[in-house]
Amino acid sequence: MTGGRTIGRPVEPAAIGGHEPHDRPADPRATADGGDPGTNPADQPLVGLAAIRAAAAVLRGVAVRTPLVPFGPPEARSYLKAESLQPIGAFKIRGAYATVAGLPADARARGVITYSSGNHAQGVARAARLLGIPAVVVMPFDAPPIKRDRVAADGAEIVTVGTASEERRRVAERLSAERGLAIIPPYDDDRIIAGQGTCGLEIAEDLPGVAAVLVPVGGGGLASGVAAAIRALRPGTRVIGVEPELAADARESLEAGRIVEWPAAMVSRTIADGTRTQALGRRTFAHLSVLLDRIVTVTEDEIAAGVRLAAEESRLVVEPSGALTVAALRFRAAEAGLEGLNGPVVAVVSGGNVDPAAYRRYLAAPIPAGGA
Repeated sequence: MTGGRTIGRPVEPAAIGGHEPHDRPADPRATADGGDPGTNPADQPLVGLAAIRAAAAVLRGVAVRTPLVPFGPPEARSYLKAESLQPIGAFKIRGAYATVAGLPADARARGVITYSSGNHAQGVARAARLLGIPAVVVMPFDAPPIKRDRVAADGAEIVTVGTASEERRRVAERLSAERGLAIIPPYDDDRIIAGQGTCGLEIAEDLPGVAAVLVPVGGGGLASGVAAAIRALRPGTRVIGVEPELAADARESLEAGRIVEWPAAMVSRTIADGTRTQALGRRTFAHLSVLLDRIVTVTEDEIAAGVRLAAEESRLVVEPSGALTVAALRFRAAEAGLEGLNGPVVAVVSGGNVDPAAYRRYLAAPIPAGGA
């Protein structure tokens, strides 16, 4: 790639730009155990299968082993990985609980803090409640009320700031230093990536012949973990990231070969609030640069239609961020390189925490041409 230093193996421009798909063999570092999760320099080994399996053991009895729900006609062999059915309504319980539970006892006792627009906030708040420790969550003022209310219901203290993800991080770091709280990052941490990777582990185990996996991309933690698990267990399977067209910083970063940050005002335009992160982190960029086959974007109309289609065809309540992959599966199959694959396709539905009034609007959304 051009435009900056590439971390790991370069991502070919054709793989990102929507040309002919290709099979990328697993990078040897993808089966390494990873390094010290407290330091996370960009050139450390990627999160490996051992770390993901360890996270799965910690999560047993806490996170749900979510089903693969059929989507579309049977001959399509398409499935939705229903992370919307997790106890907090989103995949974030995986990384949050695995990371909080793995803290030393003295650090847990002092409490934890995080910064999030919603689902990771819920994951940390729930993990803290289950483990009986205090939690503080820094959230933007425009976070969906349903997510804010659920964070409060789990007993976390909420600190409200502006819409910029960088501001959330700075405030959390200041409060961490002042109160001695352990920071639980939303995505850019090997422990978080390993926890989210348990979603990919389940897909690989439950559907050994899977040909492709579509995964939403916000900060990149879920996509990094899923890709690491799939590459380790099913190296011939394609892994495709999906972003909103209005918040496509990850696609631009992978094309440029360096992390590109988008202004908060730009990423805030998308209805997929869980993907309003302004930039990938160093660790997630390192993983996605090596492990992702390509990344596609979907429009706001396609996202809204994805919410409706998940309800109509799979009986699932899905939030816009979770509907990204549904939209790509239905409207961007050619661009994602899905046509002609010999095997089933899985779209990870990352969450279902949607405001009821907004959900009613999405259920009435028109289906763009070609998606009926």
